[in-house]
Amino acid sequence: MTGSVTNSVQSQRYRRRRQGMSRMFALLCASTTVLCVLIVLALLATVLYHGIPWLSWHLLTDFPSRFPLKAGIKAALVSSLWLIGLTALFSVPIGVGTAVFLEEYAPTSFLKRWVWLIQLNIANLAGVPSIVYGLLGLAVFVRALALERSVLSGALTLTLVVLPIVILAAQEALRAVPGSIRQASYALGATRWQTVWHQVLPAATPGIMTGVILAVSRALGEAAPLVAVGAATFMTFTPTTPMDEFSALPVQIFYWAGHAKADFHDLAAAAIIVLLTVLIVINLGAILIRYRYGRHNRW
Repeated sequence: MTGSVTNSVQSQRYRRRRQGMSRMFALLCASTTVLCVLIVLALLATVLYHGIPWLSWHLLTDFPSRFPLKAGIKAALVSSLWLIGLTALFSVPIGVGTAVFLEEYAPTSFLKRWVWLIQLNIANLAGVPSIVYGLLGLAVFVRALALERSVLSGALTLTLVVLPIVILAAQEALRAVPGSIRQASYALGATRWQTVWHQVLPAATPGIMTGVILAVSRALGEAAPLVAVGAATFMTFTPTTPMDEFSALPVQIFYWAGHAKADFHDLAAAAIIVLLTVLIVINLGAILIRYRYGRHNRW
């Protein structure tokens, strides 16, 4: 009798200790979350405080200048739009096509034994520093292919940076599609291509768009690979073709942030606000597309 009472007391103590550790871990996680949010809010408040007074129409329509009051981001803004458009044009079809092959075709083909190796390399490429892709772009696109320091070289380099993100996100979206959809399509006589194009891809579009949002966000904020391939920090013209020279908002911000004059630091903050606005607008469009397909493709 005494032994059973002792075991019961020890069990209660053990349970209370586990509950206490669980509460402490939850408190630690909540504290780190709050800390991260506070840091982000502090950075955003600092940027808004220094940048809002410098926001004006001429900031968007003027070219860079040695004088802060006359300096603008027109060349960098147009170049960034060129880069993002071409990067999405290259990375989305290639990334989604690769994911479709790996998930829908490779497991039943002679390449099945090599799929795991391809997956491992894609996962590793997603963690490679972007400056490495910049050096690769400089060696391959700028010099070997003789594309020079053009918008096309920058877009192809950014495509290398974000392609693993698009592939991995598209694969997860395809895996999330219930197998019953494929089986029902095959039962009705559809081919694999018809099943993938008309059933699987529409159902996976919300998840794929999430990957595209992440990829575009990263590409829009990259500066290191663009500096490596030769993005200009001072341009008095806007690119009109993919073979023109280019700049970028992150590169312009980096240049102004390191300028000796303090006014250029405030201009960098204003450019950050513009960059965030462009990013929010692009993401909003992608979110609306994801919501539309998600609403019409409920399982």
